Amino acid sequence: MKYGSLIPTGHPLTIAELAREAELARWDGVFYWDGIYVGDFETYDPWVVMAVMAMKTERARIGAIVTPPARRRPWKLARETMTLDHLSGGRLVLAVSLGALDDGGFSKVGEPTDRQLYARLLDESLEILVGLWSGKPFSYQGEPYRVEERTFLPPPVQRPRIPIWIVAAWSSKRSMNRAWRYDGLLAAAVGDIPGEPSGVTPETIRAMQAYVEAHRDQ
Repeated sequence: MKYGSLIPTGHPLTIAELAREAELARWDGVFYWDGIYVGDFETYDPWVVMAVMAMKTERARIGAIVTPPARRRPWKLARETMTLDHLSGGRLVLAVSLGALDDGGFSKVGEPTDRQLYARLLDESLEILVGLWSGKPFSYQGEPYRVEERTFLPPPVQRPRIPIWIVAAWSSKRSMNRAWRYDGLLAAAVGDIPGEPSGVTPETIRAMQAYVEAHRDQ
């Protein structure tokens, strides 16, 4: 078993020092909150914060909890993640989700809040990220994203790709099918409300693990 620490807020230099202390205490990963507007407390850009964390640590994995690719441009996200993977020496994890519909960083500035649209954009974004990270000629035709053939260089340090962890909601079939195609999952339950206690139980975790293992073995 491995252990990770989530630091929700704080000045970037303080976060970096906490990450260093967590690594010295033998934590396996240190993560920072990804949010543009999270309540009424101070929030810093996770990509800048993780860059400082990468410079202050040597062993622990780093990442943001969690990034909604549907609210990013996948080619920009590919560049940011690749850069952090090089800066950290191959220690980045990309944890992703649909994104909370009531995240004021988006809903209060006119961004769409359609969950079906987010799901489609998430799936396309992940396919584009993996294709760009390959370092080989890549093109993509989806709806709405389109990428004309290009070679994205340099590729990330980690091969075949930066590990992708999916927020998966039990027992949503679409959500679980997305999880087993990638590298790890963050457990949630259908009906969970951000900021409230999760409906995930030890039995839920076991069921999710069995589902992922069964489908990966097909």
